[in-house]
Amino acid sequence: MLDGVLKWIVPWEFSWVFLAVFVAAAWLYVRGSRRLRVPMERRVAFWAGMAMIYIALHTYFDYFAEHEFFMHRIQQVLLHHLAPLLLIAAYPGTALRAGLPLAWRVRLRRAQRSLPWRVFAVLAFNPVFVTVFFVALILVWLIPDMQTLAMLDWRIYRAMNWSMVLSGLSYWWLVLDHRPKPPGRMAPGWRVLSPAITMTPQIVAGAIVTFSKTDLYPIFEICGRAFTLNVLTGQLIGGVIMWVPAAMIESAGGLLALRQWLRLSRNGRLPRRAPVRRRATAGQ
Repeated sequence: MLDGVLKWIVPWEFSWVFLAVFVAAAWLYVRGSRRLRVPMERRVAFWAGMAMIYIALHTYFDYFAEHEFFMHRIQQVLLHHLAPLLLIAAYPGTALRAGLPLAWRVRLRRAQRSLPWRVFAVLAFNPVFVTVFFVALILVWLIPDMQTLAMLDWRIYRAMNWSMVLSGLSYWWLVLDHRPKPPGRMAPGWRVLSPAITMTPQIVAGAIVTFSKTDLYPIFEICGRAFTLNVLTGQLIGGVIMWVPAAMIESAGGLLALRQWLRLSRNGRLPRRAPVRRRATAGQ
């Protein structure tokens, strides 16, 4: 029984880089949570997101993602949609900063005020760039030739997974921002509309994969399939996963953004429009 449990816990492909980043983030959050009063629901959201990323990338689950298309789509939905949404919904930035030693916090604050960082932030966190990048990554890695390259080269495969996580974190960071604009980078109204916009091309791509009558990804046959499942059936399941669960997660993100918008409005933190001056007309 122990061997059966260890089979699922032991990584399919061990990565020191991933383990170091994961442990460092967990350690900082634990330290910061001890110094600050973090609500329980935010702690649960953070650790649920961390657990999903670990399971998807550093357990035997990764074997199935490399050998079955629909399992690969589950992995990508976790890495690109659900786990980043939960992590950002936990608003862990304050706790992570509090977990740093004082000297590191001072250096971080100075670095954020530097010109190179401000130039980088303007480019990297531009709402249009982040939104397009968020959608483009899904579509690019769905191209059969790109999927084949990722499955044949472990470096491209890891780059694909890391890019999905990072783009998901940056996108949901913009959408779930609890501040008005400025200092937020996206207007509250656009934060609510953005998930509806980004889910549309994903639904279309999922529908194309779902109703395809040909094997779009024969690389999984070459690598060896994990289940004795009909090829088109597995592809159909993968397309539905892209279509329905991903859209539901983005809808949930839009609702969370709507809640933040209403909170800003209730607290009077939304910028007020200048009153329109009406010209007096003759006879009035």
